[in-house]
Amino acid sequence: MAKQRHNILILNGPNLNMLGIREPDVYGFQNLSAIALECEEYAGELGLTIDFRQSNHEGELVTIIQQAREGCSGLIVNAGAYTHTSIALHDALKIIEAPIIEVHVSNPYAREPFRHKSYISPLARGVICGFGGQGYILALNAMRALLDDDA
Repeated sequence: MAKQRHNILILNGPNLNMLGIREPDVYGFQNLSAIALECEEYAGELGLTIDFRQSNHEGELVTIIQQAREGCSGLIVNAGAYTHTSIALHDALKIIEAPIIEVHVSNPYAREPFRHKSYISPLARGVICGFGGQGYILALNAMRALLDDDA
């Protein structure tokens, strides 16, 4: 039996467009475009379609989340620094009825104390952090399992 095709939004916040350039000792050398291509290919293998987006602007991220409310089976979000500061993103995510998975390229709990607080985590089914770009692949696997369990 073929798996149902689900649409997954993968949303990335500020400075993630600088992956591969910004602090490679923390974030690695893989850029966001390479991560997006890997996700696209792997999602297809899982029977998922993805919409992979990035914005440096909080309001634009809120708008994307609001628009995803309809037609989105799941949301994978790496809100970058907004993870630790944005009540606006938290409030927008509260309207999403689909599962949410929080992803971080680095491990925020091994970094500065201000990165230990997440406004996303209370709304997420799970958090994947510290595995570089591979975290997105892990999140796609987890999302596929969540969607299969909810079916």
